[in-house]
Amino acid sequence: MDVTFKGEAVKTVGEPPIVGDQFPDFTVTDKDGKTVKLADLLDKPLLISVVPNINTSVCSIQTKKFNNDVDGYSTVNFVTISTNTVEEQSHWCAAEGVKNMKMLSDEKHDFGKNTGLLIDSMGILGRSVWVVDTNKAILYSEILEEETNEPNYENALAALDKLN
Repeated sequence: MDVTFKGEAVKTVGEPPIVGDQFPDFTVTDKDGKTVKLADLLDKPLLISVVPNINTSVCSIQTKKFNNDVDGYSTVNFVTISTNTVEEQSHWCAAEGVKNMKMLSDEKHDFGKNTGLLIDSMGILGRSVWVVDTNKAILYSEILEEETNEPNYENALAALDKLN
């Protein structure tokens, strides 16, 4: 898939799934170094916020925004996935006071390859937001054409509101 990063064309490794598809299985790592699979997150509907690099301003804004919204959705799991290491994510969370959002590392690029969101030439993921039901069905997705733009938070949260 073609996207841009600061106006420069880049490609993801494949075509991401679309609304109505099953979200692909993946393996990532949590803050404790434990392996997390998609199935581990589907005890409730799931919002996946995908950011290229947690240590950049737009990624930080996106993650803090969803972190603040978590409290209003006790029946939903919220996760942020990036290719940053677990250590980088933990340092960022400590520095920014982020406690609600579950951070997951795709340092090994399993999530990125399985979803088609990996921008291999840069070692980052394409910025996107996903809402997935407990049966793995994709109810909402937004993949940003320009990686440095913020997602439409209201649309993502409206998709969650439809679940209640």
